[in-house]
Formats: sequence, structure tokens, C-alpha cells
Amino acid sequence: MAPSTTVADLPPSSTTDSFNSSAAAEENDIRPFFVLHKASSGSKSTATVKAKRRIESPSPKLAKRSEIESAGEEEGGHFFSTLRFKVFETVWSKIDNTIQGVLRDSNSKVFSGIHDWIWESFESIRSSGALSLSEAVRSYPVLSQPSSKQLFTALVLTRNLEMVDDLSTFEDLGSHLKSQGCHVAKLSSTDFSAKNGVGGCLRGLLRQFVMPTVDVADVTILASWYRESGNDKNPVVVIVDDTERCSGSVLSELILILSEWAVKVPVFIIMGVSTAHDAPRKILSASALQRLCATRFTLSSPAERMDAVLEAVFLKPCSGFTVSHKVALCMRSYFLCQDGTLTSFVKTLKIACLQHFSLEPLSIMLEHFCQDNQLPGEGTALLTEATMKHAFDLPSVTRNKITRSTCEMLPQFLLDLQRMPNPWCIVVLCIYEAGKFDKLRLLDIFCETLDPEARYLKYFSPPAILNSQSNVSGRTSVIRRVLRKLRDLSPAQLSSLLKSWERLTAEFSEINDKVMELHPFMRTVEAAGQRPGIPTSPKKHASRSNSKLEKELKAMTDKISAVIEFMLREYMKPVETVPFHEILCFKNVDKLQSALLGDPRSRIQSDLLESHNILHCMCCSQRGTTLLPSMHDTSILYMLAQEHAEVINLHDWYQSFKTILSPRNSKAKTTLKSKKRKDRCEEPEAPAEASIQARFCRAVMELQIAGLIRMPSKRRPDFVQRAAFST
Repeated sequence: MAPSTTVADLPPSSTTDSFNSSAAAEENDIRPFFVLHKASSGSKSTATVKAKRRIESPSPKLAKRSEIESAGEEEGGHFFSTLRFKVFETVWSKIDNTIQGVLRDSNSKVFSGIHDWIWESFESIRSSGALSLSEAVRSYPVLSQPSSKQLFTALVLTRNLEMVDDLSTFEDLGSHLKSQGCHVAKLSSTDFSAKNGVGGCLRGLLRQFVMPTVDVADVTILASWYRESGNDKNPVVVIVDDTERCSGSVLSELILILSEWAVKVPVFIIMGVSTAHDAPRKILSASALQRLCATRFTLSSPAERMDAVLEAVFLKPCSGFTVSHKVALCMRSYFLCQDGTLTSFVKTLKIACLQHFSLEPLSIMLEHFCQDNQLPGEGTALLTEATMKHAFDLPSVTRNKITRSTCEMLPQFLLDLQRMPNPWCIVVLCIYEAGKFDKLRLLDIFCETLDPEARYLKYFSPPAILNSQSNVSGRTSVIRRVLRKLRDLSPAQLSSLLKSWERLTAEFSEINDKVMELHPFMRTVEAAGQRPGIPTSPKKHASRSNSKLEKELKAMTDKISAVIEFMLREYMKPVETVPFHEILCFKNVDKLQSALLGDPRSRIQSDLLESHNILHCMCCSQRGTTLLPSMHDTSILYMLAQEHAEVINLHDWYQSFKTILSPRNSKAKTTLKSKKRKDRCEEPEAPAEASIQARFCRAVMELQIAGLIRMPSKRRPDFVQRAAFST
């Protein structure tokens, strides 16, 4: 980092005289900011001032080296190549588009229902008769009947405790209605504050409907706008995303005002509620509630949306990226213990994906996993010598005792790795279909089936699994719960389960054949259940041990358990058990927890102490931990603070800082080389006393803002106290 002097601010064409004049005026010209490094002009004719050190640009040979070879030479995973960043953008773009598509599909049915309800109500209003322009803009109601003052209202139940997911949901709803021709305005809970009053709400509506510069709260302006320029051919929709956080008096007053103009301006209100459909009863006045004609709509729950996103991203062909068992547990814990929103889960997933690309050089191959059977072959830029060496040094490769014999081995392993998740995903989805009868969530099933050391991978017998007392992360095993629930299913539920399995395994014949073998037995059970006088409840035929239906149900349950045993034994192979899985699987849970939970004070300390490793500048990195004037002032000051105990003497601290910026032999060097350096570029002189003091004060202030030191007290004005110590 560059010295914080005015030399760095000089243009390249400055002369020696200008440099001397600026150095003379430096004492009275203290800059309010400091720069890092001044870029070299690259021209010897224009550069008259030679810096002590500069960051040299890489040679053409180094620039032409492939990024894979550079990645293999970097230590600690700090190298984040341009190629890997581009692949990350490609992979994450595909994941994000998949998530957005799942959310649109989950809300599409409700959005279509709201759209149909709006247009049906709008047609009923228009059928009552059209008003002339003069009648529509009058300031008094046209009709006095109570039915003419009803506002059609949609109560949308979101079932979210936090609004972060609902914000995007109502944005999508507004965009959907706009695309269908509706006039849409969106108001948040901050618009319905007691401070702004109902006038602020009206101004917000007029700015969105009429023009952004309107500053008058007058409903007649809205009526005039609606009846002019053909706007009366489409309904007016007002979306209130979070009704329960609005001021009840302000919202009630707005409803009363709009209801007086319901015939002139047919306004449809969409209220978002998170707890229950009757939540507006707790905040609205009785007179406002009488003006509402409400219709209820319910969005899918956060758990249902989570399962849909999890299935689309990890259990269906998406991007190839996946996570390990421990990372999945961390993501589930963060989702459940924080705010329980899908936004937090997507943020965690993006951080994990970014960490994977920053730590694993071979992650660039994920770009080819997004495409079917298009993996890099021998001789391409991806399969270099450094790539091959790193690939065969992976822990999963050495653990399976795979030796590097030929270059053709790696593409074949990658192809097997690309095809491997398909049967595993089918088995997970089959278990999930069976777990729906016990209200199991896909997130719990996904986390357990990722465990490479799960008990069911060693003991495949369903009775052994059924009777085992093993828990997974303090929870009862989901496989155990699924097998137990099979005994309580009715014939109709078993038939539904087999149909869903048949649909899931249609493209995988090995499992589909086992499922198809169960249909004749299922028809026998259904025929026995349709006989008159035989109860169909699973609790009742427990007392009739000799009934034919009970025996057939038990035999059917055993056969389904045998199919589950077959799927577990043959195809339940988590990704962590496969060689080369590090290419597509993120496993560093410590990095993810550090990024999610955060430790800003510790990170600031490590950055200040290792600034030369972060910046990779030539002037600082070559000297290691040696303090240089080219380093940033705050970094110099904090390194000097490490030499003190809890209390730091300001005078000693400043003198040490001054010694670093202006070495003692700087004046002797300038006097000895005065004549010999006339033809060459002169080196910058040491900064003035006033400049050093200003830089010292600024660095101390930055350390105080970062929470690393406490400023002097009245009792001890010459000392500062360290508030944090590096580990």
C-alpha cells in the first residue's frame, strides 16, 4: 500500500520544481484522504518522479499461462481466477433461474385465481352502468345504497413470519397483474404510518398512477385520471403487502375514502396477511370492515416452497453443484434457527457455491456438468498436468486407492460422477413420497440421505432398520419412520404410493421393474378391501388378526419394505462416497459458518496484520512482516500496537509511527547523492511533521471506529486502551 503523501496525487507530467514546491507547501496542505498505490504511467519521457517501489505488471509469458496452472501454484486457495468466477456466474445463474421458476410455479395458481376474481368483479361493476365524465369527477357519491360502497378485497395469507419472502411475492403479483392490463400501485406498511397520515397514502397512489411529481392528496385527481385517456377500461388494484404492520386508523380512513368513490373508480385492494385471514379485524375499525367485500386466497407454506426448491436444485438435473452432509445440516440449522425464510436459505446456498469456486480449482469443470455428456477430453485446456496432479491428490481418490495410470481415467470418472446422482435422487424422492403420509419434510430426508456413514448403508434389512434405535443428529431416523408408517397405511394410500413410485421411476428401469411387480398384489388387496362388511380403517382390522385383508395388507407392506431395501442397498450411495466428488461437492462447513455468522472484528484484525498478503503488491509482499512506509497507515499503526500490552502510550506510539514513515538515514542519503542524481528521477522526500501527525490521528480514529482501541479518558489522557487482541 502506498505512502499517504501528496506525491501520489501529482500528475505524471509534473516537474522537479513542482515537486519541490508541493513538498514545501505540504505542511499546510493536509489532504483529507489517502490513496493506496499510484499507477505507473509506463512512459520514461513523462515520468519525472521515480517512486521508491511500484507494482510491476506481469510479463506477457505469465499472462499467457493458463489459469488452471496458476491455480495449481497458488497456496491456501486465495487465488480466485477469472475463469472460475465466470463459471461460478454461469452455475449460479442456472440455479437462480431454477429457483425463480419454482417460485413462479408455486404461486401461479393463486395469481391466476386473483386475476380471474378481479376481472369478474370488474365486469359486475361495469354492468351496473357507465358514468359520464362530469358525474365521475364530482366530489359526492353517485349512489347512496350500502352495496355501492363495497370495496372488493382479496386477503392473501402468506404464512410467513418475516416479510423478506413476501416482498418478492407481491412484486411478482404486481408484475403479473400489470401484464394482464391492470393499473397496479403497491403500498408498504411504512406508507400507512401515523406520521404521514392518510394524505401520505393518497399522494403515494397518485404518484404511481398519475405522475411522480404530484404532491396533492386529492381523490378527484385519481377520478379524473381514471376517466380520461381510456384508463376506465381496466381495473385499479392497490396492493398492501403487510397489513398487520400498518397503522389501523390510517388504513381504515383510506378504505372509507376509497369506498365513497367505489362506483366512480373501481378499486380492488389486495391485503397480505401472515397469521390468519381474519387478521384485519384486529386493526381495522368496524366502519371500515363493513365497507370490505373480502375473498380469501392462500399461498403455499414456506416449508412447501422449500421442498420444491430443494427438489429442483439438488434432486433434478440443474447445475451439478451439490453440498456435503455436514454442510446440508448447517444450512438446515441456519434456515430453522434464523428467520425460517426461503431468502435466507438461498443466500446460504449462494455463499456455499461461491466458497466452493474460491477453494477448489477443479470447480471450473462444473460448467460442463450443466451440459449433458459434454466433459473435457484429453488435450484440452482443462486437463493440464497441474489439473491431473491435483485431481489424483484429492482425498476421495487417495482413500479409494486410485492411482494415476493414464490420462483417460479422469474423463471416465467424471462421466460416472455426472451420471451417478440420477438413481440416488430417484430413491430420495421415493422415500419422500412415502414420508408424506407421516408429514416428513424433504429437507430432513435430504440431510439424512447425504450422510455417508448412515446406519442403513451397513444394515439393509428393513426389520433391522425398524428395530434400531439409531438417531441422526438427535432426530429419529426418517427411514425408520417411513418403514413404521407403512404398517398403518390403508389400501388406498398404498395404491397412491405405488402410482407415485411408478411415475418417479419411469425412466429408470431397474427400480421401475421392482415397482411394477407390486401391482398384482396391490389389486388383490384392493379387491379384498372392497368386500362388504370388511373395515378399511387400519386401526380396526388390528383386532381381527385372522381376517384376510389384514394378512394381505401385511404381506403387501413387507413387499414394499423389500423394494425399499433393494433401493437402499443398490442405489443409496451419497455423493461423498464417490471418487472425485470434491469437484462438485462443497464440504468446508467451517468456511460457510464463518461467512454466515461472521466475526468482523477478528477479520479486521487479520486483514490489518496481513495486508501484504491480501494486496499482493511488490513493495510490501516481498518484505514479509517488515514495516514499510508504503503500507497503509492504519495497518502500520495496528502492527505497532502489537508490541504493547493492554495500555498504549500515545507518545511512544506516535514516535514509532514517525520512525517508519521517515527513516533516520533519509536526510544523509539525499545529501550524499545530490549531484549524481540530477539526471535521474529524484526520490520523494520524507513527509512533514504536520502531515505525519494528521495521518497518525486519522489512523487512530479508524482503529477506534473498527472497535479495536478505546480513546484516552480524562483520567489518563496520554494512553489508549486496546479493546481487542489478535489470536
